[in-house]
Amino acid sequence: MATANQSVNSYPVRSVPLTRPFIWLSEGWDDLMHHRNASLAYGLLVTVLGALILAYGQHPFFIAAVCVGFLLAGPILTAGLCELSRCRDEGEVADFQSSLRPLKRNRRSLLGVAETLALLALIWFALSGSLYLGLIGSIAPSVESSMWGDFMQQVNNSQLIAYGAVGLVLAAVVFTLSVVTIPMIVERHVDASTAMRMSLKVTLRDFPAMLVWAGLIAGLVVIGFATSLLGLIVIFPLLGHATWRAYKELVE
Repeated sequence: MATANQSVNSYPVRSVPLTRPFIWLSEGWDDLMHHRNASLAYGLLVTVLGALILAYGQHPFFIAAVCVGFLLAGPILTAGLCELSRCRDEGEVADFQSSLRPLKRNRRSLLGVAETLALLALIWFALSGSLYLGLIGSIAPSVESSMWGDFMQQVNNSQLIAYGAVGLVLAAVVFTLSVVTIPMIVERHVDASTAMRMSLKVTLRDFPAMLVWAGLIAGLVVIGFATSLLGLIVIFPLLGHATWRAYKELVE
């Protein structure tokens, strides 16, 4: 059960060196190996979710649907991975079923985070649609032509750059609001607003290290998509566990 809205000043933040994100990944890998079956189950869920949508094609509607779906389900699934890492730290035995406990205890906070991130994804979708409308006179190429044709042949470089630029801004905002949000909710049961404001504080306090961390996350996610989402089976739980490790070092 989430606590009331709190001041982020009650949670001191530590500074870390630029290379620390690599350590978080290493420690996250150890957590993944310690809870191998449960962790990979979360990765499989994310992969299946994305594959079911993208099976229809690469149309912006489907890509946006994947983003919204991921931003809705991502915080919930990441909470389970953070719970596995927390249990390991506390010497508790945990499996996939027991890792679902934070979903009940922190339901309101997790849904608040998911709703905020999904709203940002919808804003991205709307802005991208507006760009297409201004550039080519329609929201996007038709679903039919994209499903049975090649979407990439129907847009030019300028349109792709504009689409990607809007997505990059969204990704930066999402990262800023989620650096330590989920693990903080899992361990301290704070509300969504407090956790997201804490993530903003952490990002501003250690901006160079956060840039490295964001770059690592982006690179791994690109690898996940480049492998037809199969890489996300391992990458998603790895990042979930590493997020816990980052939180434990950044927030006192």
